[in-house]
Amino acid sequence: MWKCVHLWQLYWTMGSFLWCVENLYAWENFGVAQNLHLFGWFLLLSFSGFSRRSWLPRRRRREEMAGGGGGGAAPAPKQEELQPHPVKDQLPNVSYCITSPPPWPEAILLGFQHFLVMLGTTVIIPTALVPQMGGGNDEKARVVQTILFVAGINTLFQTLFGTRLPAVIGGSYTFVAPTVSIVLAGRYSYIVDPHEKFLRVMRGTQGALIVASTLQIIIGFSGLWRNVARFLTPLAAVPLVVLAGFGLYELGFPGVAKCIEIGFPQIILLVIFSQYIPRAIHSEKPVSDRFAVIFSVTIVWLYAYLLTVGGAYRHSPLKTQLHCRTDRSGLVGGAPWIRVPYPFQWGAPTFDAGEAFAMMAASFVSLVESTGTFIAITRYASATPLPPSVLGRGIGWQGIGILLDGLFGTANGSSVSVENAGLLALTRVGSRRVVQISALFMIFFSVLGKFGAIFASIPAPIFAALYCLFFAYVGAAGLSFLQFCNLNSFRTKFILGFSVFMGLSIPQYFNEYTSVAGYGPVHTKARWFNDIINVTFSSKPFVAGSVAFFLDNTLYRHDDATKRDRGYHWWKRFQNFKGDTRSEEFYSLPFDLNRFFPSV
Repeated sequence: MWKCVHLWQLYWTMGSFLWCVENLYAWENFGVAQNLHLFGWFLLLSFSGFSRRSWLPRRRRREEMAGGGGGGAAPAPKQEELQPHPVKDQLPNVSYCITSPPPWPEAILLGFQHFLVMLGTTVIIPTALVPQMGGGNDEKARVVQTILFVAGINTLFQTLFGTRLPAVIGGSYTFVAPTVSIVLAGRYSYIVDPHEKFLRVMRGTQGALIVASTLQIIIGFSGLWRNVARFLTPLAAVPLVVLAGFGLYELGFPGVAKCIEIGFPQIILLVIFSQYIPRAIHSEKPVSDRFAVIFSVTIVWLYAYLLTVGGAYRHSPLKTQLHCRTDRSGLVGGAPWIRVPYPFQWGAPTFDAGEAFAMMAASFVSLVESTGTFIAITRYASATPLPPSVLGRGIGWQGIGILLDGLFGTANGSSVSVENAGLLALTRVGSRRVVQISALFMIFFSVLGKFGAIFASIPAPIFAALYCLFFAYVGAAGLSFLQFCNLNSFRTKFILGFSVFMGLSIPQYFNEYTSVAGYGPVHTKARWFNDIINVTFSSKPFVAGSVAFFLDNTLYRHDDATKRDRGYHWWKRFQNFKGDTRSEEFYSLPFDLNRFFPSV
């Protein structure tokens, strides 16, 4: 009832009351008449402020005046019914989509930002592999240069002739396990000289990558993966995309905790620059959120440098110094000033059937994982769902990228960078031109070795802090496809829950078994067979996506209600390249190449 009182009436009454309280000390000096007069004035003001009609809402008083007091009150208007958010084929509120590039100065800065983000994986993988292969800082710096150079070429190929999405193609953790298997192979155990062992192992990985690349080239360009992708629905895509991002959680905060005084401030600053400052400072152009990576990494990197030169880690354990110091990467000293990587720089590749089969398993797993990341990129680039023919074309060009990895000798295969896909969401810029500029930065800094090594010496916990946000964005993109599904269907709940759970549980079993026993659960005399099974079932997106794809296409998929529940009708028109007019805008080949290589 109090909320119906007008504000001015409340102020009037409270003012009268406070005036009386202030004068209470003088009541004993007044006479009885004066006191009664003062009290009566207070009551008069109070009742005049809280008259009966002031208690009534304005709407009711108007009804009484209109009805003259003789009729009943009019019925209250009907409350608006709540409506669900509409389904969107393209993600709204994206500043620049694939075909709408930002101004050149902004595009160059955004391209450099993509270059910074992809450096994490580019440096972490050689740092882990090269010492096991027998190489030192010089070999590690040259491998990092080679990965950067090939990544720039592969990114240009993918954005020009592949899916044409703003996808960065870089190193993949999926290929680490078969590479380690090659390092531990018996045919290299007798080599005593570390440098000679490094060259032999590198040539073995080159041969395995060259053979493994044919798998993706054949599956992609033959149309096989296109036919498989036609059966992919939003329901089956959710577990695949979700775990393509969330499944990399072990690379996030565990990496931050290796140097918490550097990694944790990076997370804090990244969140502040990207989420809080833009809402506190309303500017015409987004600056803080769009360049949050550059701002936060620069501040924390300078902070880490000051800790290093200040002697904060002088007496720390060696492991702590490797993760926290800015001068322990060994890349700046080992990198040449100018060097252009070239094919067969380590010598002629060697081939082994078992190693090739293991690498082919990793190639197939990366194919599935890249499919999930491609789907997430279409969302954050504000493009329409990826036509299966375009997806197959992109997988074929990714196979060519693995072939270049084998020819140049990167000791690692290529796949779509998950962290750069998350950066698209942070900046809300899905421009193809920005990613192409980042590819030029990769090539430029790979040739100028010293300058590239300076950026590559950023401590790994800083990159791990970036992963905490970017991998989460990719996983959230997978969750967004639930808008196309019927979440009240028990069939939907079963497929989602079971596939995601198995995608987390099965790889966890394989990883725990390997960490305890030193080898995977499948341990036979055939090393190549062990690697195939262990690599395949250690991938969370692969397991979850395979289970969801199988269940979604075998459980009552021909029922009309099931088609609606799984979201098939939303993506049906995108199954063919010409099914939607926007496909031509986003995915058509340049230089009028569609006439010679038409998409179906």
